[in-house]
Amino acid sequence: MSFTDLPDLAARVLGGGVVDANDEFFAARDNLVNPEPSTFETWTYGPKGKVYDGWETRRRRTPGHDWAVVRLGAPGIVRGVVVDTAHFTGNYPPHVSVEGCVADGHPSPSELADAEWVTLVAKSSVEGDTRNPFEVTHPHRVTHVRLNIYPDGGVARLRVHGTVVADPRLLYGMTVDLAAAELGAVVAGCSDMFYGSPGNLLLPDRARQMSEGWETARRRREGNEWVVVRLAAPGRIRLAELDTTHFKGNAPGSASLTASTGEPLLARTRLQPDTRHRFHLDSSPEVAEVRLDIYPDGGLSRLRLFGEATPPAGTVGA
Repeated sequence: MSFTDLPDLAARVLGGGVVDANDEFFAARDNLVNPEPSTFETWTYGPKGKVYDGWETRRRRTPGHDWAVVRLGAPGIVRGVVVDTAHFTGNYPPHVSVEGCVADGHPSPSELADAEWVTLVAKSSVEGDTRNPFEVTHPHRVTHVRLNIYPDGGVARLRVHGTVVADPRLLYGMTVDLAAAELGAVVAGCSDMFYGSPGNLLLPDRARQMSEGWETARRRREGNEWVVVRLAAPGRIRLAELDTTHFKGNAPGSASLTASTGEPLLARTRLQPDTRHRFHLDSSPEVAEVRLDIYPDGGLSRLRLFGEATPPAGTVGA
């Protein structure tokens, strides 16, 4: 599996944001974490020149380099980054580096400046109008990354792929969505994802349109489609939400939930189009993975599995 198959920890949809930068004269730093690919239109010019869908600094006339600090929406262990210079051809930085730090809570830019930064990607050359991938071997959790560009220029997007490591204080000792990507839940298997990624099921907030959900092709054979979710932590599920919002002529006819132990959590139940369905689970075993079966095919926008995570011995909240 490529590191790009892992969640983008810096994605705005997970709460990522660019909290500081030394310069953004030509194009705003916030564009770095926009979820959609960068676009380019030849006729877009503003009072400062060509408008780029990315982050672009002025031409540096002094020693040094430019930088931007990104708060990860889901802190974790970074496995790789992609520095995407799409559409930047004569104005991309020839070299970049990436650093990481741990600063829990809600640090200010000045506090982040004083943090202990470690190298994730050493100073490396990049190409223009290219997705430049870099593997990362740093084994520890980080909450922020700093993109350095040498000496100046433009970067369209920064993707920070890795494994979510949730703050135990936000996971244990309370009711949480055990299927939330921002807490570390991931898709462990799927039968079909022709129209939409099953990872979308685990994203925060409600889907704004059908493309932000999971949708299969039309099934023309016996059987049904399914997805397996590895929970953020083993626990007991009290409430399941199956949301078919925006899926009107293509919602599943019914669905069921099964624990990794094989025990049924929700018997096969009829679903309605474009509806948030909530089901109270009277008695749920402790589970680590849950299988969602949809009959026979179709799409959902979100899957929520609310319950209590079982803390490991010695964990805060145990």
